[in-house]
Amino acid sequence: MKVAIHHTQGSFSEHWIEYCQQNNVPFKIVNCYDNDIISQVKDCDALMWHHHHENYKDVLFAKALLFSLEQAGIKIFPDFNTAWHFDDKVGQKYLLEAIGAPLAPSFIFYTKKDALNWVNETSFPKVFKLRGGSGAANVKLVKNKSQAKRFVNSAFGRGFPQFDRVFNLKERIRKVKEGKGSYLGILKGIGRLIIPTEFGKMRAPEKGYVYFQEFIPDNKTDFRIKIVSNRCWGFQRKVRDNDFRASGSDNIIYDREQIPISMIKAAFSVSNRLNLQSVAFDFVLKNGTPLIVEMSYGFGIDKDEFDFGYWDSDLEWHEGKFNPYGWMVEEVLK
Repeated sequence: MKVAIHHTQGSFSEHWIEYCQQNNVPFKIVNCYDNDIISQVKDCDALMWHHHHENYKDVLFAKALLFSLEQAGIKIFPDFNTAWHFDDKVGQKYLLEAIGAPLAPSFIFYTKKDALNWVNETSFPKVFKLRGGSGAANVKLVKNKSQAKRFVNSAFGRGFPQFDRVFNLKERIRKVKEGKGSYLGILKGIGRLIIPTEFGKMRAPEKGYVYFQEFIPDNKTDFRIKIVSNRCWGFQRKVRDNDFRASGSDNIIYDREQIPISMIKAAFSVSNRLNLQSVAFDFVLKNGTPLIVEMSYGFGIDKDEFDFGYWDSDLEWHEGKFNPYGWMVEEVLK
């Protein structure tokens, strides 16, 4: 079996290539941006592409290409079940509600009138989100009715930029204060206030809908639970100081004893129900009950997270180092 790999520096592909080389798996490097990509993969049985939500080209066509090849009988990673809802919190709401998954209560409106009627009747605080974004970008705490109305007016007016320049700068400043960033990073963030990213220039503002999620209080951390090929690992992420967001905080706690086994069971249940090759869930706890906030096929990697071990589908713990990138290759070789 021959595997085609679209290679992007700093992505999963670096590790896929290394695994194939070390395990004598036939592979070839292809370029999914080329017009003749269909011809490039003709002699391959599988295509693997770690497409990214902050690359405007990937957002434009990655899913269309991959799912077209899947229809033609080529094994792909990520496949349709795994990735159609990637970076789409609205799609995830419908999907998780449809299967009865433990989703944090979520609310979507497609007219200004319906949204304002809900705002006038609901309680606060609520969490406002755009359908796309990661690392807590495009996520705001709405504390009262007047703030909510401003978000609604913007959603059905000028919209929201997909790249939040102010949040980007604040994050760079926070990381310097915590000893995790550089002053050069702050200067770059200041520059982004004037010069947008390529993604920001090419993607239109988000508008025409407004999405809120129930705010779950008293969570000093969230839980990042990942599953690849029916094997699971995870950790906690501390909420930022004077904030409610944990995603992207880079303050990680590796202690499996603090992760409720009910959360691992829920993650396996949803992953198996949806037939996912790879998934990362964000969980919070409400009165001890795990609730999913969002999910993604891809995920950022901390340098230490593969050192501690993982659960198998029988909830047995396997101590020691592991290689989920290799599991991804093995998944398409099945």
